Amino acid sequence: MPSLNWIGKEAVISHDKDVPFKLLKKVKSVSVGENSQNLIIHGDNLEALKALMPYYGGKVKCIYIDPPYNTGNEKWIYNDNVNSPKIKKWLGKVVGGESEDLCRHEKWLCMMYPRLKLLRDLLSEDGGIFVSIDYNEEANLRILLNEIFGSENYRNTFIVSRVKKNIQEREKVRAVNFGYNSILFFSKSGRCLINPPRKFQKKEDRWHAFDAPGIRRSMEYEIFGKKPPTGRHWMYSSDRTDKMLKNNEIRKSSTGSIQYLLKASNFTLLDTNWTDIQEYDSNWNFPNGEKNVALIKRVINMLSDRDSVILDSFAGSGTTGHAVLDLNKEDSGNRKFVMVELEDRVAKDITADRIKKAINDNGYKEGFEYCELDKPLFDEDGQIEKECSFEQLATYIYFTETNTNLDKKVIFGNSIGEYGDTKYYLLFKGKGKNILGKNFLKNISKNNSKKVIYADKCLIDDKILEKYNIQFKQIPYEVKVY
Repeated sequence: MPSLNWIGKEAVISHDKDVPFKLLKKVKSVSVGENSQNLIIHGDNLEALKALMPYYGGKVKCIYIDPPYNTGNEKWIYNDNVNSPKIKKWLGKVVGGESEDLCRHEKWLCMMYPRLKLLRDLLSEDGGIFVSIDYNEEANLRILLNEIFGSENYRNTFIVSRVKKNIQEREKVRAVNFGYNSILFFSKSGRCLINPPRKFQKKEDRWHAFDAPGIRRSMEYEIFGKKPPTGRHWMYSSDRTDKMLKNNEIRKSSTGSIQYLLKASNFTLLDTNWTDIQEYDSNWNFPNGEKNVALIKRVINMLSDRDSVILDSFAGSGTTGHAVLDLNKEDSGNRKFVMVELEDRVAKDITADRIKKAINDNGYKEGFEYCELDKPLFDEDGQIEKECSFEQLATYIYFTETNTNLDKKVIFGNSIGEYGDTKYYLLFKGKGKNILGKNFLKNISKNNSKKVIYADKCLIDDKILEKYNIQFKQIPYEVKVY
């Protein structure tokens, strides 16, 4: 299979293996609700994706990302250029001196390659990834995805309309206007099945202009005593127009233009032409253009079920999280979103703030946990760090068990918190030194609630464990290397 080569590829082709496994640290002041399994993570998405591996590796059903289109525009808050200071610093560290000689396309490929590899590892075998892109990098992205996911797992490319003012036809231009962007769809394997179209909330019927550009003499007849403007023709034949007129589906507007009624469909068609839906929602004021909630809902519904995990590692304005909450409200689903945003101000003031507003405005029952990346717990080889503290290990174990972040204020002795009707305990005074014996039973509740206790070795008889409703688990000193 043909592959893409560029300056710097050798430096990044296995870089995902060199990233340590960091912990997530909950920022309670920015979060909404308690014990939510929805996550907004602020930090480098390469480090964040590696941090998610021990918990979500092979478990994410649907990934949607809207990476930088690499347009060269550096004026947006969410920098759409790989020359941002953080990416330049990363390139200098990983690629080295060669990074000074890279063109912007090579920088973009260096940035995307290790992230796409980790995204693939996070996907379930029946899962898939959708990537929004425009003409600047679409060709490179397609080859990159072929290499990482396999060309046999390319499923299709969807076309969506951009929100952009049309160039006046009387103007002379150097090129044809780009009216569409693309969404590339790849599966992880052949086990990925697309859901049948589902019914959406009813959309409104809309009136549209009945004329189109071009000269077609057979379609330049009179309607209401009026012919189409010069250089244009009517949308349909005179026979079809007569039927539409009888059904009151064609009208003369207050401005004198001829319009036809476009009836909204309640169904999403399994088609690659998604021009019935615009990529951006112009009702929002996000400098980089905010993705349309309806568009992301369509993507999610193609693959996910009502309990799926949905991941977006280029969160931007947070539309993916909004779409997940909206779908859950519609069908009483239990989908969970995980979103990652690099930019400091965007993550807190736009991504998290937008989701808060959506929760308040729409009465969503769910909240989210806002997290920062903390110190590494496991190194790049998957071995626990020598300086691992009790709190670090407790944080990892609690998230492994509950998919929620530990509030360190609830740690009391060996008790590290509870979730539902289960209490969690950790015995840790250094690697290999932690034994669960009968004396420890004096420190736990005597009720019938379930207790999960982590230690290196258990000296308590199985019958006694059963009596106290205790489940013993060994402390994890290593994780699978991805």
